[in-house]
Formats: sequence, C-alpha cells, structure tokens
Amino acid sequence: MPRCPYIYLDISRLIARAGSVVPTGIDRIEFEYADYLLRHDARRVTFVAISPLGVIVPLPFDQAESFIRLTEKVWQGKHHLCRDVRGAARRMVQKAMLGRSFRPAAAAGHDRAVYLLLSHHHLNRAGSIERFLRRQGACLVPMVHDLIPIEYPEYARPREPARHEARMNTVLALARGVIVPSQAVAGSLARYARHRRNGLPVRVVPHGVVEGAASIPVGNPHPYFVCLGTIEPRKNHLLLLNLWRAMVECNGANNVPHLVLVGRRGWENENILDMIERCPALQGVVRECNGQSDPEVAALLLGARGLLFPSFVEGYGLPLSEALKLDVPAVCSDIPVFHEIAGQAATYVDPLDGMGWRRAIEDLMTGSIEDHRPGRKLATAKLFSWPRQVREGLSFIEDLCGSGELHERCP
Repeated sequence: MPRCPYIYLDISRLIARAGSVVPTGIDRIEFEYADYLLRHDARRVTFVAISPLGVIVPLPFDQAESFIRLTEKVWQGKHHLCRDVRGAARRMVQKAMLGRSFRPAAAAGHDRAVYLLLSHHHLNRAGSIERFLRRQGACLVPMVHDLIPIEYPEYARPREPARHEARMNTVLALARGVIVPSQAVAGSLARYARHRRNGLPVRVVPHGVVEGAASIPVGNPHPYFVCLGTIEPRKNHLLLLNLWRAMVECNGANNVPHLVLVGRRGWENENILDMIERCPALQGVVRECNGQSDPEVAALLLGARGLLFPSFVEGYGLPLSEALKLDVPAVCSDIPVFHEIAGQAATYVDPLDGMGWRRAIEDLMTGSIEDHRPGRKLATAKLFSWPRQVREGLSFIEDLCGSGELHERCP
C-alpha cells in the first residue's frame, strides 16, 4: 500500500465564512492546502466538514471542488459571486447530511488515514472528532495557530479562554502530531502540554505568501501607511490613532501622511472605533478599508510608504510576510515571532514606545521610498511560496507515517 496516508481535509472554516470577500489568515491556510491537494493529489483527499448536527461528514467531491474555486474567484475581486458561494456551501452540506457516512473507496488503497484540521473551528468538539476518527480509522493532525486566549486572556472575548483550553485539550488527547506556524507557538504549546502530554510530535511550518497577487500600486498623490489586520485591542490600533492625532495637531492635516486601516472590525474595540469615527483630527486622514480583494490589498501595500504592525502578541503575522514579499518597508513590534519571520528586513519598535513609532514613521517619510525598501535584507526573512509550505506540512504527516507514529496510534 502507498506510504502516503489518505487525507480527510476539513474545510469547515471556509464553509462558515462562505461569501466573505476578504480572507482571514486562517481562511487562506485552509484554502491553500485544499488548492494544493486538488492540483497535485486529488486522488488521496476527501473534503469533510462538521454539520449543524455536530457530525463530521464527507462532502461530495465535485461540489467541494466547485465551492473552493468559487471562493477563490470571490477573493480575486469577483464579489458578485458571493451569493453563489453561500448557496453552494449550503447545498453541499445539506447533501452531505442526507447521504450516509462512508469510507471512500480510494482510502482502501492506503494503510493509514489522517484527519487534517487546519483551523480552530470546532477543535473544542472532542466527541465529534473522536467519533469521526473511529469511523474512518483516521488519526488527527491539527494546526495550532496560537495559544493567545490562554496566555493573554485580556485580549480575548470573555468566554474564549475556556473555549481555547477545550481546543488545546482536544489536541493533547487526540492529536498524533501538530503543525504550528512559528517557534513562538511551538514554545507556547510545549509549556501548555507540560505534565499533560509528553513526546507529542510538533513541526514548525511557517505560512506561505500568495504568489502573483501584486498589481499596479494605488495612485494616491498623498503619502500613506497601511495597517493590515482585524480591528481589535491586541493589534494596538490605539497607538497609531493617538500618534496620528498628535501629528495632525502638531503639523496640520495637509502635512501628515494618511493612515489606511485594512481589516474587518473585531471585538472589544469601542475605544478604537470612537477615535476613528469621532476624533476631529483624524477625519479625512485615517480611513478604513474592509472589503478589498487580494489584488487590491497588494496594490495598497505597493503604493504605501510602509506597513505598520504594532501588535502586542501574534502567533505568526501574515501581513508582515506579505508586505516584505512585495519589498514594502515594514515597521513592526519588537516581539520574538516577528524577528522569526522578518529577520533583518524590518524595523522593530516596542509596542508601548509611542515616540519610537513616531520616529520610525517620520524616518520613512524622508527621501525616496526606494531608499527604505528592504532589498537585500529580504534574504534573512522567511518568505516562502504556499505550495512549498503545504508540501512541508504534508511531508510532516508522511514522516509520522514513516516513523510508525500514525500506525501505532490510529484507532
């Protein structure tokens, strides 16, 4: 039998966000694995999702493939297809629920099977996952993106720390190996697992960067900076908004670069939104953009004086790698995970050092933008294509097979 295991790839996250015009980082990860397997190894994959009844069900392959391709088109800017994507997701899940649960015939050609869960979507549903593993004779290999709600509960919604503990407990109880995006997350998981589960195989697989997303820079005659990410307290937007208010009050609105906030509105963000909407100094200087396609975001970055990324904590930081891939200057928080990603290619400032951020912004406003591009320093950054990183993740699964880890631990 083939050494490569059969893969049940869960796309519940994509289904839950069907029709969203802007992908989150986790949406992107789930899509990239699905896309890679469709292009290169479709014969050894079945797409699955959790149903409204809490049962993980195999999805009709043709409908799943069509749904994934429609999702891709929406992200590329074809927003008129949003309703079609939502309808495709609904019909696909309904058909899966009406059909009987089965073990695909192709799986019989493999002596091992893996349930690959790349989001935290229902990782807290241990019972649902365990029943699926037993039914399909599969092993769980999840991706853990971060442990932020446990380590920094002040940045999470009130009930999220308990939910995340349930997710991590599912990982420790059922996972046969874990993929993480950074050494920072690997360290967090090791600390959490201490005295609970020893010897859990973990592989660090940094996220990839979308290839070919670049387009013509936005033709904005006024210089601007971009901050890319969900608007929530952990992202530290208030630091930038207070800086911009001070710069406007000191220099006048016409002499201050604009700030473009790209990202949907998140949670616990009332103070941030109050400043955006009601602070007189910021009107016409700070603007939100929360419906851009991948090419439109790339165009915004290409035309910017730089990316600003002042987060207090991150599990990875896709906006940073995406900006650097386009050779866009980046100023980011002086936290370990960003050093891990960017190496010497970014400017690092403590997320509490307001004056340090102001100096870094003013420095990027001097001279030509070309003087500030990372250029050769990009060689020190971890910037990889998505196909390469998906192959790395799948290679980890195959290594588990070769070591006997999956065979010994599968039901």
